[in-house]
Amino acid sequence: MSSHSELGEFLRVRRAALQPEDVGLLNYGIRRVPGLRREELAMLAGVSNTYYTRLEQGLSNNASEAVIESIARALDLSADERAHLFNLARSGTTKRRTVTKPDKVRPGILRLIQSMSDIPAVVLGRRSEVLAWNGMGHRLVAGHLDFAAPRTPSTRPNMTRMLFLDRHTRELYTRWQEEATRAVASLRLVAGRSADDQELASLVGELTVNSDEFANLWSRHPVENCMSGLKHMHHPEVGHLELNFEVLTPPDESGHRILMYTADPGTPAAEALQLLPSSDTGLGGEARYARATQTFQATL
Repeated sequence: MSSHSELGEFLRVRRAALQPEDVGLLNYGIRRVPGLRREELAMLAGVSNTYYTRLEQGLSNNASEAVIESIARALDLSADERAHLFNLARSGTTKRRTVTKPDKVRPGILRLIQSMSDIPAVVLGRRSEVLAWNGMGHRLVAGHLDFAAPRTPSTRPNMTRMLFLDRHTRELYTRWQEEATRAVASLRLVAGRSADDQELASLVGELTVNSDEFANLWSRHPVENCMSGLKHMHHPEVGHLELNFEVLTPPDESGHRILMYTADPGTPAAEALQLLPSSDTGLGGEARYARATQTFQATL
């Protein structure tokens, strides 16, 4: 993914989403394409049309922070979108480190999630790959997969890949479109920070080729740092679940995230959630995986 082309695409998509009346301009003439014209956006940002056009065409890689800030204001970007725009602009001039070594979860983080006996927890890498999960986390989001799969890079599940390409995962989310949009928005944010990440580029390419839904969402360039919210699920073993999710980010440069699920006390979801570990009170996972797999297979 070229940082210059990504910057240009983001600017074009956001410009197309704005109408003249949204920014206090008169709508005149026939518009061949939706949204503001380049010259209108350039005027609002206080830059020359020629310079702004070069940015959209990926021909300029030295835009100052003042110029990017002016463009962000003109486009009325959210805080997450503004941060994404700055990341894209900086990636053209800043050498970024490409992660080449296989990623792994820190032992302390692993002990932390294993100690959460009644809270499903999943540790995600920067590309949404599963680095680890506790027993309840595995049972909740991917009981049809091997509990030990995250231990080896070649067999690690990827939450975004599963969401678009795995039938069981699609069936898990009753509001799949909402979940898919959120996943793509998060992945876009990561892509802006890691313009030279070949593994991420490979994942995006795979999903674009194999999922028209992903390709459509990706082209819309949604950007959001999804740190909390609600997930609506229909689990094959315990039924409907409305769960809160929280994402904790360790204060290091790993890009890892700890995704945790909770239910409001006294709700049916809270009662259902407690049924997940009932078939295996230990945290070993292999016996739990075998039972979960049989349950999923019985529904086919």
